[in-house]
Amino acid sequence: MKANWQLFTGLSIFYVIMSVVYYYVGGEAVGITGMILAACLAGMVGFYIWFTQKRIGFEIPSDNVDAEIADDAGELGFYSPHSWWPLPVALSATAMSLGLIIGWWLTLIALGALIISIIGMVTEYEKPLTSSNH
Repeated sequence: MKANWQLFTGLSIFYVIMSVVYYYVGGEAVGITGMILAACLAGMVGFYIWFTQKRIGFEIPSDNVDAEIADDAGELGFYSPHSWWPLPVALSATAMSLGLIIGWWLTLIALGALIISIIGMVTEYEKPLTSSNH
């Protein structure tokens, strides 16, 4: 992460320098504002990565020049192999975006379907609470 925060901090400095150059060349206010905001965004990401690296307290394998690819391997997460819930989520999101074109009524119906399908996808592997006091 050392290279990551240095990259984003350098990008932030680059945006600040380019916005000053753009100002003196005769740039418009919108462009200058956009570059300053991009500098702030890159600076925030760089600060977050630097702060996270400092809290971790050790060098991660991607910062080690002699590290192997397998050193950075680990668990990627749990991905449901047989879940049908992404399909209704995608269809509801598509219907909601089409509802913005067709009419507000379709947007509201699709929003309800999207909320229900997201809840279904998130709680797919939740186990029901059972009462131990019979």
